[in-house]
Amino acid sequence: MDEFRAANLRNWECRVPIHLASRDYDVENLASGARRLSDVVAFDAPHLGDLTGLDVVHLQCHIGTDTISLARLGARVTGVDFSPSALAAARELAARACVDATFVESELYDAPAALGDTRFDLVYTGVGAINWLPEIHGWARVVADVLKPGGRLYLRDGHPMMFALNSDMQIALPYFERGGATRWESDETYVDIDDESKHRVAEPVMYAYNHGLGEITQAVLDAGMSVTRLVEHDFLEWRGFRTMVLGDDGRWRMPDHRERLPLMFTLEARKPAISNR
Repeated sequence: MDEFRAANLRNWECRVPIHLASRDYDVENLASGARRLSDVVAFDAPHLGDLTGLDVVHLQCHIGTDTISLARLGARVTGVDFSPSALAAARELAARACVDATFVESELYDAPAALGDTRFDLVYTGVGAINWLPEIHGWARVVADVLKPGGRLYLRDGHPMMFALNSDMQIALPYFERGGATRWESDETYVDIDDESKHRVAEPVMYAYNHGLGEITQAVLDAGMSVTRLVEHDFLEWRGFRTMVLGDDGRWRMPDHRERLPLMFTLEARKPAISNR
């Protein structure tokens, strides 16, 4: 696991300058627009509700665009990530955006210790996060540990059925977690950038893990939380397959037969108001 983690860290460190320069993350407009939200958080905002005065932790926050957006919904927000370069970029972006946000460097499974005694009203886990984690039950225990009694989880991510498909849309990859890590090697990342010569990841090796939807849901339940919402979506935040088409809403969908394949899902859960955790 240490070898896989180290490879993923090198890969994500290399992605930071590419993502900062991309149209997808749009950091210049996010920094200059006092009320602007990232596209991801803008979609989630109606379900997140009024976050004014709430303590929110964003796990696997990357360069902080979604973290800053959560703060603009009124939250006292903390972002957690394992990439020093991503956190440095997040801190600089928050300062430029005049947003008060705290950023903590930590491996996901070490987050409770890194956060100390602080507990949160909301754990937010955004798009493209849990597929980098080897063990979903450990992730769920972290979520339960850092939530206050009565606190809630909001997770939106790629659907495990979509992650089980190869580039030719054949079921060729593990659906369940017990399939272990899948090794990928690619010098590309998922963002749109003007200068393609700068769109090259110097450390191309990475390891990803799939978790079945049942495994994810059961992990949340086993950690002592109650699932309050589970929805499957027919869109992606990125171009997952070459045949996908971009909609007016900035999201990618299959060109036809969209009812046949779930591409993302949203899961919400709540920790009991009285808990021994």
